[in-house]
Amino acid sequence: MTATTQHELVLVREMDVPREKIYKAWTDENSIKEWFVPKPWSIAEAKLDVRPGGSSYIVMQDPDGNKYPNSGVYLELVENEKIVFTDAYTSAWVPSEKPFFTGVILLEDLGNGRTKYTAKALHWRAEDKDAHEKMGFHEGWGTVADQLEEYLKRG
Repeated sequence: MTATTQHELVLVREMDVPREKIYKAWTDENSIKEWFVPKPWSIAEAKLDVRPGGSSYIVMQDPDGNKYPNSGVYLELVENEKIVFTDAYTSAWVPSEKPFFTGVILLEDLGNGRTKYTAKALHWRAEDKDAHEKMGFHEGWGTVADQLEEYLKRG
């Protein structure tokens, strides 16, 4: 087992929407509320400072109204191509109590308004990767990718 397979979970999809729309949906506070968690969960609040070093604050809400705040920082942004974020920091460069993963979203233009969408979760420890996989990474992130594509096709 390589270090990558010990620490990385990956989801790859081909979407029938242009990568510019996907990038905007990932970086717009209002758009992210429409697709970012598997329904019937929702996003109660989203504040995004989309720039390297900028913070993200997303509050997920379960069907019973319980709220789960998630803070993070953007590490790298390449417009319409790449978004890298982490929960290792809460704002600016203030370390979080327990970093879990770094997310990488890659958007590759396939032509004719199609995009290869790659979502990676890079974990600090193999145990965190295993826990994320058992929590339903592939199912949850897959559902979210489907919701993202459906949302963008509607709008």
